Amino acid sequence: MNEWTLPAQPANIYAGLIQQAKTAGWYERHKAFLRGGIWKNFLSRYPESNWMHKRMLGLSARLAALPEGKRDAAMKQRLYEAQANDAYWHGLFGGLYLPHLRRAVYKAIVELEAMLDACAPRPARFVEDTDLDGTEEIYLQNGLIQAVLKLDDGGAIYELDSYALRHNFGDTLQRQAEHYHHRIHRSGHGAREHNGTGIASAHDRISFKHKIETIDMEADDHARGLFVDRLNGVFVSYRHESSAVDGTCFRADVFPLHIKKSFNLTDNRLLVSYRFAGEVEGIFSTEINLAMPSCDGWGGRYIHEGQIPGGFGQLLELSTMTRLTLDDDELGGSIVLNISSPAALRAQPHYSVSQSEGGFEKIMQAVTLMLEWPLSVGELIITLEFNTKKSRPDGLPGNGRGGVKPG
Repeated sequence: MNEWTLPAQPANIYAGLIQQAKTAGWYERHKAFLRGGIWKNFLSRYPESNWMHKRMLGLSARLAALPEGKRDAAMKQRLYEAQANDAYWHGLFGGLYLPHLRRAVYKAIVELEAMLDACAPRPARFVEDTDLDGTEEIYLQNGLIQAVLKLDDGGAIYELDSYALRHNFGDTLQRQAEHYHHRIHRSGHGAREHNGTGIASAHDRISFKHKIETIDMEADDHARGLFVDRLNGVFVSYRHESSAVDGTCFRADVFPLHIKKSFNLTDNRLLVSYRFAGEVEGIFSTEINLAMPSCDGWGGRYIHEGQIPGGFGQLLELSTMTRLTLDDDELGGSIVLNISSPAALRAQPHYSVSQSEGGFEKIMQAVTLMLEWPLSVGELIITLEFNTKKSRPDGLPGNGRGGVKPG
């Protein structure tokens, strides 16, 4: 862990020092004095780990503040489940990089939060600095769904919970450089790095569970949120404005264009609206990253106009669309995307590259939906509706089967 908890470049330097010490023959005698990072560096390296950790601590404090008579064993059990440590760090056994580990933690967090809200209700809208990074977040919740937005210049959602589905759809991972990536580049995708005697450790072996391209290891230049906006390919910078009691509003001024962006919750639907003022030519786009539990497995599929054009692990491109359903057996429900004005859609899996005992592998973290419109559109309203299998609006069989094999 002394190596894995360091950022990529320092980790490479540390690994080099270890190798020098072994070559010089003094490593075993003095290895206690040659140390790398500490475990808590994982919380600074990975914002997703820190956010999950601080959410858990916040619920722990809320539970402790309840009167003794209102606490029960089920609440304590959910808190313990939310503290399962494997999901908070990254190592040879996957950890933070494994979506099902994070999903289990968030399931416990969402369930515990619902229990606490039943005993001590929260406001429909409130602001706090949950992750203690100096930037506040705004919470919008109505007991059915919850959206959390960071009040920075992104104007995007970074946690989106459905209490009925017990899931955080914002639970994804920003791709960043890792110390083991340089070994992939050096290996030629198949060479063996271990040249000594004996059996190579899992840390030293070079093997590949999947074909990995250079683009798969490129670090993201932004957090993988929902409704990350671009104007002609350039990120839009927003400022937060005063808003209604049950919603929140952001504004961007890209002279001579002015954009007003607002978020509201209605029952089990999230509504995001845009209003454009000013004449500018070009393309406006928004990126929506959704954590779908089936990932690129058999249980997840797109539904468009009553047909299944593919699974979440496949590329889907539509020149014009106003409605798309993402149906997921593992989730036990679906998301329905509705758009007021036809958009061009490019949907694709978001992968990260991790090292495991079995070799280097690609792990699907989210579905990335990229929606585009010409700037002449004037006004946009986008809704995300969350449904359980019993409330499917698409008319397909309730078990959601009959899908396709993802590529």
